[in-house]
Amino acid sequence: MATQKYICKVCGYVHEGSSAPDICPQCKASASEFEAMKKKGISTNSNSYTIIYSVVLVVIVAFLLAFAHSALSEKQDDNVKLDTKKQILSALNINNVEDPQAEFNKRIVKILNIDGSENKPVAEFDVTGSDKYQVIYQCDIDGATKYVIPLTGNGLWGAIWGYIALDDNKSSVYGIYFNHASETPGLGAEIVTDKFKAPFIGKNIKRNNTITSIAVVKKGQTEDNRDCVDGISGGTITSSAVSTMLETCLKNYESFLTK
Repeated sequence: MATQKYICKVCGYVHEGSSAPDICPQCKASASEFEAMKKKGISTNSNSYTIIYSVVLVVIVAFLLAFAHSALSEKQDDNVKLDTKKQILSALNINNVEDPQAEFNKRIVKILNIDGSENKPVAEFDVTGSDKYQVIYQCDIDGATKYVIPLTGNGLWGAIWGYIALDDNKSSVYGIYFNHASETPGLGAEIVTDKFKAPFIGKNIKRNNTITSIAVVKKGQTEDNRDCVDGISGGTITSSAVSTMLETCLKNYESFLTK
């Protein structure tokens, strides 16, 4: 049987047993003068125990998450940068290479500002930095100069982005890359496919040294003042968004492209 400690309120004598003694052996007080002593510690059934336990648990989990984020953040940033470099290489029709970082360093010769002036050296430039949509990548492809320009815009449900690679004449398209955050699968999301991208190659973004961009139109339609490619059937809004993105972004580089 579990024992309990009882204290005599008269003299302070402590008795341990299943119940208080009939008479205090020290001062002869009756059993009515004894009271059960409260056990030290927190009862696991009490509200205070539940609150303290929850707080400690939250603090531990928060610490572990913060530690994991700190330990992995650098690796995550490196992966994002490497993926961005793969996208730039894809615009140059370079895909599935064994060492994308080495290939990027090999192909990208200079980082230029919007007006064509030099930015930071390639090794020092952060492709995911705040000015990632305000530069030009000057590239070397088997001795031929290409220029890669970043693109960004809004699709039907979220952001769309990409890169367009131009020949040395700063007009004809050498390659192109598109991606999206949340376009509709089977419809607007088709902008990532080779079927959609291939018709851009060889098209021109300017006429008579004036930026005209490339129009994404309904199949079979054309526009007199600029080159056109067919849009996605059922993905009219996203197709139009790509067209707007090209026109808006390329206009930002007009001084360089028409120089």
